[in-house]
Amino acid sequence: MNRWQVVAGGVSMNLALGSLYAWSVFVLPLEKEFGWTRAQTSWVFTIAVLTFAATFILAGRIQDARGPRICALFGAVLVSAGFFLASFTTSLLFLYVIFGVVVGAGNGFGYSTPTPVASKWFPDKRGLVVGLMVGGYGASSAILGPVATNLIASMGWRPTFRLLGGLFFVMGLIGAWLLKNPPAGYRPAGWNPQAAAATQRRDYSPGEMLRTLQFYFLWFAYCLGATAGLMTISQLVPFARSAGLTAAAATFAITVGAVGNAGGRILSGWLSDALGRLTTLRVMVLGSAVAMPALFIWREQVLLLYVLVAVVYWCYGTQLSVFASTTADLYGTRNLGMNYGLLFTAWGAAGIIGPIIAARVFDALGDYRYAFYAASALALVAFASLILAGTTRSTVAGIEAQPARAARH
Repeated sequence: MNRWQVVAGGVSMNLALGSLYAWSVFVLPLEKEFGWTRAQTSWVFTIAVLTFAATFILAGRIQDARGPRICALFGAVLVSAGFFLASFTTSLLFLYVIFGVVVGAGNGFGYSTPTPVASKWFPDKRGLVVGLMVGGYGASSAILGPVATNLIASMGWRPTFRLLGGLFFVMGLIGAWLLKNPPAGYRPAGWNPQAAAATQRRDYSPGEMLRTLQFYFLWFAYCLGATAGLMTISQLVPFARSAGLTAAAATFAITVGAVGNAGGRILSGWLSDALGRLTTLRVMVLGSAVAMPALFIWREQVLLLYVLVAVVYWCYGTQLSVFASTTADLYGTRNLGMNYGLLFTAWGAAGIIGPIIAARVFDALGDYRYAFYAASALALVAFASLILAGTTRSTVAGIEAQPARAARH
């Protein structure tokens, strides 16, 4: 099997799953029809993110034991069913369950498969290929945001949910069909595992990983660093409209952000192969700390707003790519599905913190100023945690494990 077919499957799967990032295009139509507040609609995204992260652990365990296809197929069914059923929404509770829980769980099962598969097929290009796969997730909203906006304008939000549900089912099936693990003992042509041994660790069980101090520094850095991106993603269209942009210009911000998100996942993944995982993460987290307040300050300058949205999404997308590769470097690939699932709960926590801060600040003050400043401060704390992660040695069961070279720099 040509290993690049697996990449195509991962991209197809993640393009379907990345529809979650286009949620903000539905916010204003739903608020207009039902009279819901921003805090109420923000909970839909928050529940989806939390369910995504929680189910990722179970899906990772299944993926490690049974292979990727069963999880990928289940994820495709749940996401498509969730979008279709969301078209029948009449209450917040129904939307919380159908979009928040069902679509969120579909993301957890579907997203659990591409990264472990990529890490096993491409030990020689791990950062780049993991970035390519998860880049499909980031790029999804660049396509689906404008499409969904036009569909909502022409036929309403209910038919749009149904049409997208059918599309995601087809894309998910393609991904599930192409995703498979390599044969036991697989080595890419020309790759010398002995030469790469200096940058690899043994395979850690989830319990062993949880007994390393380094894991917790990484967890806090991931949680606080991702807060800015998830805050912006959950509120982007309403934020852009509050800055005076037209509906079309606000929707275009989703496309700009998606380009930044995908670029961060792919190019920063590639850079992390050369510069080191933690070095790449530190630079991007600092970039987020600067870009968040700047985005609010210059929100009424359309060109600057687009540039800063791209920067925020780039810094965010980098984390989704490079933290996954870092987990493989530090803790091995045998249990990567569950190990990364445990680290990924940090992203789920960020999905609670970011949207809630933004929605509460907006409802209380009428703008997002202090929410963006708070996200900047949290990013600085994430930077400090990444510094500590790079200087910490982990001892498990009496075996001292040095940080891998790629992750230490």
